Amino acid sequence: MTSKISVLGSTGSIGTQTLDVARMHGLKVTALSANHNIELIEKQAREFHPRMVSVLDLGAAAQLKMALRDTDIDVFCGEEGILQAAQEESCDTVVNSIVGVAGLLPTLAAINAGKNIALANKETLVAGGAIVMKAVKDKRVRLYPVDSEHSAIFQCLQGCPENALKKIILTASGGSFFGKTRDELINVSVDQALNHPNWDMGAKITIDSATMMNKGLEVIEASWLFNCRDEDIDVLIHRESIIHSMIQLKDNAVIAQLGVPDMRIPIQYALTYPERMPSPTEELDLSDIGSMTFYKPDYETFVCLAVCRNALRRGGLYPTVANAANEVAVSLFLRHQIRFLDIGDIVGEAVSAFSDNKSDFTLEDILEADKATRIRIKEKY
Repeated sequence: MTSKISVLGSTGSIGTQTLDVARMHGLKVTALSANHNIELIEKQAREFHPRMVSVLDLGAAAQLKMALRDTDIDVFCGEEGILQAAQEESCDTVVNSIVGVAGLLPTLAAINAGKNIALANKETLVAGGAIVMKAVKDKRVRLYPVDSEHSAIFQCLQGCPENALKKIILTASGGSFFGKTRDELINVSVDQALNHPNWDMGAKITIDSATMMNKGLEVIEASWLFNCRDEDIDVLIHRESIIHSMIQLKDNAVIAQLGVPDMRIPIQYALTYPERMPSPTEELDLSDIGSMTFYKPDYETFVCLAVCRNALRRGGLYPTVANAANEVAVSLFLRHQIRFLDIGDIVGEAVSAFSDNKSDFTLEDILEADKATRIRIKEKY
């Protein structure tokens, strides 16, 4: 069980809920990092008294350093500061809840420093799965999934005999626009896309849920975490978000993990594994739920899911390109520069246009493919 943690992205949704868990179980927080929310990270630093804090923005770091001048907490800034938080000497587990491919380098830095990883940053494995999983093996550290779906699979697999797994079934809420046609989505607003029915998440992840890109990224992530092919992973729309995912065994028995839609359950399990401990979440009462519904995903309307599955099948750098294109497209949509359906079109076009694929690639190849994809899209829009 973890005793000392470093939290990357501490002021975001996963970061703040991680600190809820740390508070409840007395975990020592040795490092915090955030982008620029000075007021909140100062409050967190004063409560948990880490050895260091880091913020991405230089000006924000100067403000934070002044605010914490009455403490002995070291303040760092920029990407280098995040890497320092990822490698903080005294921690044993790094919780990576940074949004986007920006989480890749801190994950690798933490692994190379011998830290276990509680991973909420799916883009780490989407863009760099081969490199990351090799590093985990080489450094003999553990990588625990924090995404509710992958945590559910991880938990279900503990009841699975060796070589008995038939397939993984990832559940999806369907996001803000479940059941809508493409015609109905032409003029939807940013506010409508951010209105998720079940989960309280950051803006980028909520938009990804609305486009189903989030589930596409999770399919790719699952393939690396559980050594599965695309054809071994099903996606099932489950609007209530009570079943967080399932596995089917070779005898067609299905094992599911259920719980209220609260991220503190998978966060806590990643930090306390293999122990089961009291949780700050509500109990699940199925009589209150009453009924649960299930649907097949609409690959024609929500094209991002299909593009991600195609990228996984093609392998190499295609998932990196899909992720980079999506990050840029979501940013453009949130700034009202493109329409909602343009997100899927941009991601699909980027994957279709990419030709410089490599089956054997380096970290530098990943970063170059990511950068080139972003540049091409920004030049067009």
